[in-house]
Amino acid sequence: MPEPMIWIVDDEAAIRFVLATALRDAGWRVNTFSDAGSALATFDESDVLPDLLFTDVRMPGDDGLVLLEKLKQRRADLPVVVMSAYTDIASTAGAFRAGAHEFLSKPFDLDDAVALAARVLGPSTPPVTAPDELPATAETLLGTAPAMRELFRAIGRLAQAPLSVLITGETGTGKELVARALHRESPRAHKPFVALNTAAIPSELLESELFGHEAGAFTGAARRHIGRFEQADGGTLFLDEIGDMPAAPQTRLLRVLQQGEFFRVGGRELIRVDVRVVAATHQDLEARVASGQFRADLLHRLDVVRLRLPPLRERREDIPLLASHFLAQAASRLGARAKRFDRDALDRLQVHAWPGNVRELENVCWRLAALAPGERITRADVDAALGTPASVASVDWDAALADWARDALDRGDTNLHDTARDRLERVLLDVALERTGGRRGEAAALLGLGRNTLTRKLGPGRTRTPRDAG
Repeated sequence: MPEPMIWIVDDEAAIRFVLATALRDAGWRVNTFSDAGSALATFDESDVLPDLLFTDVRMPGDDGLVLLEKLKQRRADLPVVVMSAYTDIASTAGAFRAGAHEFLSKPFDLDDAVALAARVLGPSTPPVTAPDELPATAETLLGTAPAMRELFRAIGRLAQAPLSVLITGETGTGKELVARALHRESPRAHKPFVALNTAAIPSELLESELFGHEAGAFTGAARRHIGRFEQADGGTLFLDEIGDMPAAPQTRLLRVLQQGEFFRVGGRELIRVDVRVVAATHQDLEARVASGQFRADLLHRLDVVRLRLPPLRERREDIPLLASHFLAQAASRLGARAKRFDRDALDRLQVHAWPGNVRELENVCWRLAALAPGERITRADVDAALGTPASVASVDWDAALADWARDALDRGDTNLHDTARDRLERVLLDVALERTGGRRGEAAALLGLGRNTLTRKLGPGRTRTPRDAG
């Protein structure tokens, strides 16, 4: 019996070569194509069809998702692995909707691709069913850090499954955006998305907000009120800050999750709903269970799948992308002229501790869009927007350096020592020259260097700048 056949469709010759070589070395037969059209033509004419297919997304002609759709029409059980350097929610969710078996983010480890092929071509795997096409939206989560790539991939897969999801993360990391993305990319997208911050509702009113009430159920209940569960019927209910929910609503919530039915407060009519519950918290729910503040059985119901949002300090490489996006968005909404960050300003943003995470960064960018005097935002502008100049005490240097090193190694970067040293020297030189008004002798003395050493480190491209005069 011949070895299984694997096809690779990618317009980049280098990708085709290295992936095909790795798969052939592992013992499989491999055929490669530079575009979707030639792969489809061969599929329709050849007697030797693939047992597994790898395809890129962005290619001339039909892209990989169109190819996936056409292949599924021809052979629904064909496992297809989608590859892309653009690991956003739309790409991953679109791939899984169309029936992709897996999504590989470029650049990927060849060993991971070989291991994936071994899993697919070993025991049979049931095909993924593609739901109906969903409308697009402008809401997006941004980030290219490894942790965010993995999150996008998880959202794309989980959106198709009717499972309860618990989103954890610090305040300001964007937990509601994840919940909205899960809904938007799911078969429930045409039904309501209803959000409720359980920490913002007084405990005596929370049950009414969740389950509704009948007229006369309590003092002030003049008319029937439809609760959030009924509002979300057929769609998704997002319960934010679930860890702050009082004990009584926890019990009723558990019953609804178990049975899909409830009574309104003061009512006798049994209400049945079909709702996917996505919950979020910044708290340690296991600790709250241990202290008796949260029901263990409710946690098990909510925590079928857990998604963790990393704090901003764990993905500092995303800060320039996020800051530029928020700045442009703020300027547009304020009707202000477009502004941009200079390199020093972005460096300053990247070393801030960001206790408020992405929400804090967004607020800072709004302040900069409204108040920064020039079109070029400087380090001084950022310091003013943050309220106080950066200090050693406000920055966990060891943690920031460790995060940067881990991310660089994950990307396959080399020569990290020289890169870190050069960046450190550039920052120190710039700050010293800024402090002395560009006077090199004074700057060198502040840094404990000789003037000639400082001049040499500045290099020929920095012999004269506005700040270096004098």
